[in-house]
Amino acid sequence: MTRRKVITEREVQRSARAGATSIDVSDAVVTPSARDAAVRAKIVLTGGSGVEASRARRPKPGGAESTGAARTSARPARPAVRSGPRGGSESRKPPAAPAPAPVTSAPAPSTPPPSASAKKPQSGITVALGADHGGVSMKTAIAERLRELGHGVLDFGTVTKDPVDYPDFAVAVAKAVAEGHAAMGVMIDGAGIGSCMAANKVRGVRAASCHDVTTAANAREHNNANVLTLGAGFIGPRLATVILDTFLATPFAGGRHKARVDKIDALDRPG
Repeated sequence: MTRRKVITEREVQRSARAGATSIDVSDAVVTPSARDAAVRAKIVLTGGSGVEASRARRPKPGGAESTGAARTSARPARPAVRSGPRGGSESRKPPAAPAPAPVTSAPAPSTPPPSASAKKPQSGITVALGADHGGVSMKTAIAERLRELGHGVLDFGTVTKDPVDYPDFAVAVAKAVAEGHAAMGVMIDGAGIGSCMAANKVRGVRAASCHDVTTAANAREHNNANVLTLGAGFIGPRLATVILDTFLATPFAGGRHKARVDKIDALDRPG
């Protein structure tokens, strides 16, 4: 599977220093900050229709999207469908079981899932997916997008809007990544914050709560994040899928960032 290039503000700045007057953005995701930097540097973005960026804009009331090549707003979009409690991802009663298991036919994370790798395309990866009652509707859209991209999905639930505790599902997703049963993880709750905190308690996990394409690109490029958390109460499914695309398509930059990520990972070790 060919990964879509992400044009960041830093790349625009490098091009400006090199004296470039245009950048080819064909089939690339352009971050809002990169578009702003291009305007300031008087660099023309060519070869792209801006489709990916326009998908991240907040839709007009009634579901109609604005036209033109306006840049993506950095503010979180209003939710298309608000699910879960208004206060965020807090829950009101405990789950039926202390540790959720995948709701698909895939094995639990304690056992490597050989059947999952056999069903997914060779070009794809396995992604652990979970949600609480506030993110269950968005989880369906994310699962569809992952399969559309050719990835295998380990779905840890939940599957209804009955109140559950987001830490149980966030930890199940995080453990699947930490134990090597999934290459990446995605967890959705009302705000995306509590699940991020819970997932980061699992050794080897670097979870990032992202609300736009800029934070998603930064989380991967600079922090080598391996779990994405989303807030279904703050963003809609269209923006969520663009954030997902950016998160999966952006490689870790390494270099000076590796030493910093190594320091984060060292915090997992006692003493």
